Amino acid sequence: MTQTAKPGAESDDTGPVAADQRRRQPARRHRAGRLPGRQDWSSWPHYQAAAAGFRGYWYPVCFSSQVGEKPRQVTLLGEKLFLIRDRGTVYGMKDRCPHRGVPLSCGEKAFPGTVSCVYHGWTFDLKTGDLVAALTDGPSSPICGKVRQPTYEVAERIGMVWVYVGDGEVPPPIDEQLPEELVDNPGIVGHRIQPRTGNWRFACENGFDEGHAKYLHRTALWRMFKPMPAWNTTRIVQRGRWLFRVQEDQFWEGDYPGVGTWPKLAWYQARPAQDTGRQHVGNTTSHREVDPVIAAQDFPGFASVAMPGILRIVYPNLIHYEWYVPVDADNHLYVGALVEFRKGLATLPFYAKYLGAVRWLFHGQFSSQDKWMVEVTDAPPERLYRPDESLLRWRKLAEDVTEERAERLAESGPAPTGRDD
Repeated sequence: MTQTAKPGAESDDTGPVAADQRRRQPARRHRAGRLPGRQDWSSWPHYQAAAAGFRGYWYPVCFSSQVGEKPRQVTLLGEKLFLIRDRGTVYGMKDRCPHRGVPLSCGEKAFPGTVSCVYHGWTFDLKTGDLVAALTDGPSSPICGKVRQPTYEVAERIGMVWVYVGDGEVPPPIDEQLPEELVDNPGIVGHRIQPRTGNWRFACENGFDEGHAKYLHRTALWRMFKPMPAWNTTRIVQRGRWLFRVQEDQFWEGDYPGVGTWPKLAWYQARPAQDTGRQHVGNTTSHREVDPVIAAQDFPGFASVAMPGILRIVYPNLIHYEWYVPVDADNHLYVGALVEFRKGLATLPFYAKYLGAVRWLFHGQFSSQDKWMVEVTDAPPERLYRPDESLLRWRKLAEDVTEERAERLAESGPAPTGRDD
């Protein structure tokens, strides 16, 4: 006959005596831990408010080949606009018809130099934004000349379409906001543009972060045969609009008290250079001759960042750039461009190398590790450590530059938070 345990009685294999002993033992307290030290980013109010990005800059939004005679919708800094090409020139306009709010990107180019709303045929001049015809109200419609659709400044550089989002001010020439070495030097470019989840600030901070590559990217195929330093002594140097991470010394191995030695090089990895502790270009052990264009820049460090979120990583024969383009507070575009400064027949090996290996190794698996971290980052609160000096200096740069812009706009009239609605 099966016995049924009485309510509240212990019925496990250890019996009621052992259960009674467990009840008499004091409960184990939860260890609260040490809470993060910084609960918000109020030290940098402009930076904290820039979840959807900084206004007053040119941003790459797509490849030039992706913009044709049909409107292409784009979201940038939380604003919906569309791009369209007319007689070789790309134009940008707010993607909302002022009549009933239908997206103009659903429309068509019914006449050269214009776009017509798909709903009622309101037709706007692409260059000025003026309503030039209301097709369903006849040629003499009195609404014409009384409506002007907001437009955006657009430019094309290095195979991409760039859009300026401001507050009514005259935009600076786009070449003033490109990395200087890209303006006058011929080069060949391998691009990648990818929509990604996560705030653009997390992406930018990840790019300029001092410590993550030394641990996270050790598993990347791109770095499989190359040693990675365990830590550096680093200082941050500002030159013009760029912040540089300057590695004073590199340490390839350490004996960590109570833990052990780290890292341990695999047999197939190259051994670190023994002649100096200072970095080589590209944070590698390479002794390759540096490209003349790159050498002429005399960069103080191999990693640098500038507003509104441009990362530059210098290698002996190429430079890798990343733009973190804000879509909205929760999404951004990752725009990667790998540039070698060559022209003519000398560019041919680049295509084979980039398409055959670099695109999937570097812009693929390596970059996907960063993508993963940006997706799962949740800050603030945060407790920073010594290598995060790079992040603090970047935030201060963003804060100072934005404050200067706000002061200029206040003097000239347009409000720094104004939008064309």
